Amino acid sequence: MTELATRAQAFSLIAEGVAAGLSAPWRLYLARGCRFLSLNVGDRDEWNAWRTHLGCPELSVRVYDAGGEIRRASVAEVVLDGCRISVELVEEVSTDDLERLLVVDPTSAEPEDR
Repeated sequence: MTELATRAQAFSLIAEGVAAGLSAPWRLYLARGCRFLSLNVGDRDEWNAWRTHLGCPELSVRVYDAGGEIRRASVAEVVLDGCRISVELVEEVSTDDLERLLVVDPTSAEPEDR
């Protein structure tokens, strides 16, 4: 992966992932006037696939209340040539599964997720 100096280069990076068999993100946001690209994906498998494709080593997890529903947001970020790229997964979780609120998916293939 090389410079992401233009919008075309940023979208080309995503197109390469889709062409390689990754599911297209359900939301893609490329900020105008700054170098930030955000992808939202639908499930943990897609999230892990995009993280691997983009080489996102950074991970943060946030749990929050969204109008009575508990959600967990997992975000992985990487900076490529000054362009910050984030891959985000938002999951609804239940209070019946409190461990899942705080622990990253133990079945994940990525060692840094454990």
